[in-house]
Amino acid sequence: MKYLVVEPDEVLEAGLRADLLDTWIAATDAGGAVGFTAPAPVALVAETLDEALGRVSAGLDLLGVLHNGERYVGMGLLVNRGRPLLSHWRTVLRVMVHPQYQGNGAGRMLMEGLRDSAVGLGLEQLQLTIRDGLGLEKFYEPLGYRVVGRHPRAVRVAADDYRDEVMLVQDL
Repeated sequence: MKYLVVEPDEVLEAGLRADLLDTWIAATDAGGAVGFTAPAPVALVAETLDEALGRVSAGLDLLGVLHNGERYVGMGLLVNRGRPLLSHWRTVLRVMVHPQYQGNGAGRMLMEGLRDSAVGLGLEQLQLTIRDGLGLEKFYEPLGYRVVGRHPRAVRVAADDYRDEVMLVQDL
């Protein structure tokens, strides 16, 4: 397994979009908190992926991926908010690993790669949000993230199921 940064001119590489879409759908259907709930709404996931890839292609955001030697099996974005006062940090977004490759350190490799990419960009801080109730703090805190805020009932996963959105920050 290898961490790679997708350059803007590589976004249209054969297989990248298909592999990332497959990973996103599989992660969603496995219960992952990656922007949607199961069953994955394929058209909406594809539209969201295409928007993200467009921003990478335009050079706005950085896309880090995991490649297992045959296909892409994980992704994460460093999203630029595009304002001068916020230029020293990025939001980590859409972090996911295909369920077939979870549990063997792939997520840690992805997050460490994104951190190294952020350091290479000269950033000072990374921010991400997680959906409460899944124990994700246990994954991110050992990587150097700390909880700095909580938005109560920010995520509605079902008509009667609200979750807090938890903000975490890592200083670089």
